Amino acid sequence: MSGPFFVYIRSMDNRNGSILYAILGIYTILISWHYNHSFLLVIIHYIFWPIYLIYELLIGHLSHDLWRTIPLSYFK
Repeated sequence: MSGPFFVYIRSMDNRNGSILYAILGIYTILISWHYNHSFLLVIIHYIFWPIYLIYELLIGHLSHDLWRTIPLSYFK
């Protein structure tokens, strides 16, 4: 894979990678709680967040501006 996105990901140092990992993990928690309201599922989705985010994208739960609306609803 030699696309510009993958080159950027490979060139990130550990600090930038861990910040990105933490932000996406928190984002996964917010989305999981919005749809499930289960502590057990939140923990499972946090552990497997890359798979869960791809799943949510594929089934359409994050379409129609919901990718932005769901996290913002927690801070109103």
